[in-house]
Amino acid sequence: MTTTPVWNPQRPSPMPYHRYRPFQDRVSVPVTDRAWPAARIERAPLWVPVDLRDGNQALAEPMDTPRKRRFFDLLVAVGFKEIEVGYPSASRTDFDFVRHLADGGVVPDDVTPVVFTPARADLIDRTFDAIEGLPRAVVHLYIATSPVWREVVLGRSRAEVWRTVRAAAEHMARRAGDAPGARFQFSPETFNLTEPDFVLELCDGLTELWDASPDRPVTHNLPATVEIATPNVYADQIEYAHRNLARRDSVILSVHPHNDRGTGVACAELAVLAGAQRVEGCLFGNGERTGNVDLVTLALNLYAQGVDPMVDLGDIDAVRETVEHCNRLPVHPRHPYAGELVHTAFSGTHQDAIGKGLAEHARRARESGVPKAQAPWSVPYLPIDPADVGRSYEAVIRVNSQSGKGGVAYLLRTHHGIDLPARMRADFARVVQEATDDSGREATPKELYELFRATYLTDGAAVRLHDWSVREEAPGVHRFVCTLEAGDRVGDHEGTGAGPLTAFVDALAGAGVAVEVVDFTEDGTAAFAECRVGGVTAWGAGTGPSAAVHAVLSAVNRAVR
Repeated sequence: MTTTPVWNPQRPSPMPYHRYRPFQDRVSVPVTDRAWPAARIERAPLWVPVDLRDGNQALAEPMDTPRKRRFFDLLVAVGFKEIEVGYPSASRTDFDFVRHLADGGVVPDDVTPVVFTPARADLIDRTFDAIEGLPRAVVHLYIATSPVWREVVLGRSRAEVWRTVRAAAEHMARRAGDAPGARFQFSPETFNLTEPDFVLELCDGLTELWDASPDRPVTHNLPATVEIATPNVYADQIEYAHRNLARRDSVILSVHPHNDRGTGVACAELAVLAGAQRVEGCLFGNGERTGNVDLVTLALNLYAQGVDPMVDLGDIDAVRETVEHCNRLPVHPRHPYAGELVHTAFSGTHQDAIGKGLAEHARRARESGVPKAQAPWSVPYLPIDPADVGRSYEAVIRVNSQSGKGGVAYLLRTHHGIDLPARMRADFARVVQEATDDSGREATPKELYELFRATYLTDGAAVRLHDWSVREEAPGVHRFVCTLEAGDRVGDHEGTGAGPLTAFVDALAGAGVAVEVVDFTEDGTAAFAECRVGGVTAWGAGTGPSAAVHAVLSAVNRAVR
């Protein structure tokens, strides 16, 4: 019996968890000396999108031929080389689409369509009628094999399931004849709940029946039809099959994870470590219940590890828009890599780290003489360069009440060329936070600039500067002549100093405004001054030809106010 540590205040829930059995009470997993934990993924498996079949089955409004064709063209353009195109015996729409591909000659020479069929002779015939004329095709046979399906749904013993599968496979072989372009695939559906020895019996029997060879391999696809355990358990099941399948060099070991426990991606990655060579899934994880494994995430996870994903996702927004149109389902804004917000930081600490990281990346690229788009990537919070998937940097940092000085400064600099001094950033960030707290909204770059202008650049305060001029009377001696309005008094004043700014401060002193310039900086766009007046310190800014003078005046007025 386990005891709860004193630091954990959780208590038993009223939920009837006793109704459910752990995986070890439902299926045996014979692997003990597993090798997959020490393996590394060094190349992409064969990706096989099943959006046009499995994904389509899950849609409230299944795709018609125009939407299917648009999706198919996208999959080809991205670089998928084996594509499940339909379930021809399931509906006229699916049959017609496969015929559309066959009659239209639109399948590229290096792309192989896959079609799906149950283990029934009449449905197999319908499937072969659909692919007639295609130079290449994989015919995918499936049957459920786990005890609960055999007992509750099919009402068949293991021997009866094997006889059904064998009869269907023999019929497929007869229909295919000697056509060199036809290959076969078998899925023991509910594999992850099926006895491992029965899986081998079925798969090895079909490998022999179809006379698989290295130049004409059979695909054995082992689905996690409904997730039942942690991903390491699925990896053990795949490693067991990988080690024990007969004629292994004539078998393409494939997996088809679903996402019922939210671990479909992990199951697929661990399955590849365990020996899987092929992965079926959908773009952005569409599919029944919680969906099929997401091929976009899988491919870009490899990319982020320095492995060629073997598909081109360089315009992720265009891919997402097409999929959303065809599926009539939105992609979540937090979806890995492709969501609208996945490269966006609102938090101040995140923004500061990203801003510094981007600046450092640019510096390293510049010093090494390598374009930024080719330089090694190492930026906090961004696992890949957003530009690699067609994203701009505009959306990387956005400002709301959670944001900090780094994000505010980044947006002003990148959108308006205003590079706030490090010590001034906190001052303006407080102004921004007050505004966003009040509004409850995100502040756009344009709104940030307007807030900056209203805070630091607006005239009409306690101290006004009217006509003025400055000249250098001698080397290192400047004279500042002006008309100043301070409170209710307007008068002419002048001051001298080593530079125009100190001369202006001297003129202010003559008007009764004692100013100490604590910090000052300027660039080609703006000038920034931190001044102390009567014990109060404030920042100011100025732009234009007289930016320095206006920056000091701005700081003085903010301090007085």
